[in-house]
Amino acid sequence: MRYKLTFVVGLALGYVLGTRAGRERYEQLKKSARQVAQNPAVRNTAETAAQQGRQYAGKAYHAVSDKVGDRVPDSVAQRVRSLRERNASGTGEDDWGTSNT
Repeated sequence: MRYKLTFVVGLALGYVLGTRAGRERYEQLKKSARQVAQNPAVRNTAETAAQQGRQYAGKAYHAVSDKVGDRVPDSVAQRVRSLRERNASGTGEDDWGTSNT
């Protein structure tokens, strides 16, 4: 789904940049995109997908944790703990200073 959305956005951007219709067509596309983004059905679907993603990530985390168990070296386990604590504190940035959103 993410790749399809990226493709559609790229296609739309290429169309806008390549078209001779100019600013008027750009404004028309921008208005349409805003209407789609503000549609309650689209917003609900996006939120549902996000919730499902979080659930699957949690299940995957527990499945991997159960399988790996104590086989992870202490240095790796400490690093994971420190990342969890840092993310729980709300910084939301990784080692490169970029957002994890």
